[in-house]
Amino acid sequence: MRYSAYSIFKQALSGNRLWTPAWREPEPKPHYDVIIVGGGGHGLSTAYYLAKEFGITNVAVVEKGYIGSGNVGRNTTIIRSNYLLEGNNPFYEFSLKLWEGIEKDFNYNAMVSQRGIINLFHSDGQRDEYARRGNGMRMHGVYAELLDREQVRRMMPYLNFDHARFPIMGGLYQKRGGTVRHDAVAWGYARGADQRGVDIIQHCEVTGIRRENGVVTGVETTKGFIGCNKLALAAAGNTTTVGRMADLELPIETHVLQAFVSEGLKPVIDHVITYGAGHFYISQSDKGGLVFGAEIDFYSSYAQRGNLQTVEHTMEEGVSLIPGLSRAKVLRSWGGVMDMSMDGSPIIDRTPVDNLYLNCGWCYGGFKATPASGFCFAHLIARNETHHVSRFMRLDRFERGYTIDEAGKGPQPNLH
Repeated sequence: MRYSAYSIFKQALSGNRLWTPAWREPEPKPHYDVIIVGGGGHGLSTAYYLAKEFGITNVAVVEKGYIGSGNVGRNTTIIRSNYLLEGNNPFYEFSLKLWEGIEKDFNYNAMVSQRGIINLFHSDGQRDEYARRGNGMRMHGVYAELLDREQVRRMMPYLNFDHARFPIMGGLYQKRGGTVRHDAVAWGYARGADQRGVDIIQHCEVTGIRRENGVVTGVETTKGFIGCNKLALAAAGNTTTVGRMADLELPIETHVLQAFVSEGLKPVIDHVITYGAGHFYISQSDKGGLVFGAEIDFYSSYAQRGNLQTVEHTMEEGVSLIPGLSRAKVLRSWGGVMDMSMDGSPIIDRTPVDNLYLNCGWCYGGFKATPASGFCFAHLIARNETHHVSRFMRLDRFERGYTIDEAGKGPQPNLH
């Protein structure tokens, strides 16, 4: 069924009795051309582009929970391409361009809102850093604008411009950045992949990876053995656990990132704002809730929950930036399990194990990368060739000394 104004009108006349499920609930087949472990945004988008762009439809997406239960439904919904380095900017710009056409592409309302993103700066040194980043963006053909204090004040008068330690001096503005409804992204890709013949198998946990003569032949799951020609891992924070099933020790640590939403308020924040004096970011959803987050919890964990120290720290940063937040109530919070790489940048590559492919290390940047990640991973799986915009994201960059250290933090995953 194709969604349209006509289909809504037709269903209304029939009492909404003719809607069909968005995707099937198939039992796993004995064998697939490709099995993708992980039914999050990256796994689903990979399956979608494998079918749509490369004609590979004998594909299974295996998810231990339900679709949207992982990080794709546990983030702050931000999309942007305001990166500096050559290994990042073209990739995230490719992703942003895919976002701009995603709803028409998979015929689903993902609520893409290009409201603009502003990175605030609070010192002369930070201004120079953001000017350099903006110039780097422009060199890659991505528009950026450096705003002064008064320009920011006119756009966002509710900010704390006269903070004693961190006065707001301006910001780097990308108009095309914004937000997307996170769970709708999962549903849209799942529906699009299913319509093209992909099997989405929920509540099916991978318990082992079977190999013969060093070649992957399939996966052991809670629903039995499923064979495949190629196996692709897109398991986010559980990448290290699944990787060890194939004797892979990956340069990944798993950390928790918390996010929060306030009670519904009248429209007040028209943009996405990031606080340069801390790692705080905030936007307002279409339902009125303020969606915000800060740093990861600084310890390794596979649990989708965080600690109160990080909650307190996040609230302190938020009120420091926007004093009016002190009057709002936090409605709920959630935690995503982040796969933090050594340089804070992702990995899309083949592994030393034959027929085993890897997509991981997304750190904070996983959601915004969803379309490009899926497209590039599908390209790699289908052609055994790295897509040109992800050529810097190979696994062997750590061995070769070509890391993509956007934040300049060195080999410390907890700092990226």
